[in-house]
Amino acid sequence: MTRDDVVLVGVDGSAASLFALDWAAAEAVRRGWALHLVCAYALPSFAAASLDGGYAALDDTAIQEGAAAVLAEASARVAGCGVPVTAKVHTGDAAGVLVELSREARLAVVGTRGRGGFADRLLGTVSSALPAHAHCPTVVVPLRDAQGHRLPDDAELPHVRPVERIVVGVDGSPQAERALRFAVDEAIAWGASLTAVSGVPVGSMTGVLAWLPAAVDHEQVLSDVTEGLNVVVDRVLEGRELEVRRFALDGTGAELLTEFSAATDLLVMGSRGRGGFAGLLLGSTSQAVLHHADCPVMVVTQRCEDAA
Repeated sequence: MTRDDVVLVGVDGSAASLFALDWAAAEAVRRGWALHLVCAYALPSFAAASLDGGYAALDDTAIQEGAAAVLAEASARVAGCGVPVTAKVHTGDAAGVLVELSREARLAVVGTRGRGGFADRLLGTVSSALPAHAHCPTVVVPLRDAQGHRLPDDAELPHVRPVERIVVGVDGSPQAERALRFAVDEAIAWGASLTAVSGVPVGSMTGVLAWLPAAVDHEQVLSDVTEGLNVVVDRVLEGRELEVRRFALDGTGAELLTEFSAATDLLVMGSRGRGGFAGLLLGSTSQAVLHHADCPVMVVTQRCEDAA
C-alpha cells in the first residue's frame, strides 16, 4: 500500500477538534508531513407526509456551507504552520469517511471531550470507532489543560505541549510490539524520552493471575516479566539509537497507563480492534485508557502494520 506523508485530521468546529488540530499541526511540523483536514456529515431522510410512503431528503445546502465554513476556519488556524495544508468536505458517516481515508495517511488525529456515559457513546463514535478500524495509527487528543482538567467548549484553548515524554504499554503480544515500534519512531522524531511499561496485577491476584497460589513469589513474577520486556524492547531497538527505560509494575495495563498519563505527553498502546459491534471500541484496556487519560493517546492496531 502506498501512503502519503500526511496527517489526517477530523474537524467539526468544536473546541475539542480544534485542539486536536493544533496537536496534529505540531506533529506534522515535527515530521515534515502535510496536513489534510476533513469535515464529514451524513444526512438523515424523513418520512414524507404522503400517501405513497415516499421519503423526503433534507436539503443539504446549508449543512454543506456550514461544513465548508468549519474547514475554512480550521485551515486558517494552521495556515502559517509551515507545512502543506489541504481540506475537503465529505458526505457520509464521519467515522467511516476517516477510516477509508486512513488507508493513505501516516497518522489520523481526532479530538474528544471524554465526558463518558452512554449519551456520549463512550467518547463519541468517531474517537472510538476510528482507532479500532483505522489503517494507520490514530491519536485521540482529549480537551484538557496542562493539569489534566477537562475544559468546556467555550474555554480558551491551551497551548499544545511538545512531546517530550512518551510511555508505551508492552504486554508481550504482537499488537504491543507493533505499538512499541511506533512509539520508538515518535520518540526519535521528537527527541523525546521513552518508557516501556508492563503491568502485572500480582498484588491483587485478579484476572488472569487469580488462579496462582498465594505462596507465589511476586518479585519473581515481576522479574520474569521484566526479562521478557527487555527481550521485546531490545528486538525492536535493533539497529536504532534510543535509550528506553523499562518497568514491570504491579497493576493492570489500564490503571498504569492512565496513571502515567498525568505526567506524560503521549501514551502509545496496541489493540486487537476486532471490529463489528462487539468490538466497536477496541479492547477493554484501550477503552479505559481513552476514557481517562490526561494526555493524547496513540492507538496502533494490526491494520497499521504497513504504515510505518
